[in-house]
Amino acid sequence: MNLFDYISDPANWQGEAGIGYLLLQHLGYTAAAVSIAALIAIPLGILIGHTGRGSFLVIGLGNAARAIPSLGLLVLIVLLLGTGNGPIVGVLAVLALPAILTATAAGIRGADHEAVHAARALGMSGGQVIREVEWPLALPLVISGLRSAALQVVATATIAAYSSGTGLGRLLISGNANRDYPQMFAGALMVALLAIALDLALGAIAWLIARRRHSLTDTVGAALAVPA
Repeated sequence: MNLFDYISDPANWQGEAGIGYLLLQHLGYTAAAVSIAALIAIPLGILIGHTGRGSFLVIGLGNAARAIPSLGLLVLIVLLLGTGNGPIVGVLAVLALPAILTATAAGIRGADHEAVHAARALGMSGGQVIREVEWPLALPLVISGLRSAALQVVATATIAAYSSGTGLGRLLISGNANRDYPQMFAGALMVALLAIALDLALGAIAWLIARRRHSLTDTVGAALAVPA
């Protein structure tokens, strides 16, 4: 069988074991995990970046993320909590959190100092500085963190199929067990295409935000230049 025959066969896209259903599962895991991680990491990153306190937490989580073996963590959580969507999404969210936290803290801390000083000179409060200046300026870097987290989750969700039997990783596991190499190829290809699609989508968002960032810096600078 040709490697592309498995993908081109409509029968392999139908049912709960079909490519379409597994792709939606994989995408659902990714969206849920990254969303949960973002809800935790972004507010914490804003606080750390704005106040300059807690940088040790960012460094510690970044180092821990590189040291944690993804498969080992998945197996441990499944042994403790059992199989199911909840434990899997929880593990994926933990793995996604450091990238988003680090990017958010760095983006807020690295916001244009002249724009921040200009905003304070205009009488903005700390919350207004974050909302009107630091956050918009940090958004491109935050999106970069989300891109890194999404790609990591897409890859790790493939491994998660060893414990949950769901997602595109199921094609790789079943294909390996049955010596069905076209099925394995289909799984690997779909994971790669999903990762590329998410990266391109988030990259386009980051590009649009970067364009607005320049206009925001110019606007704040012009406001400061207006004589009182």
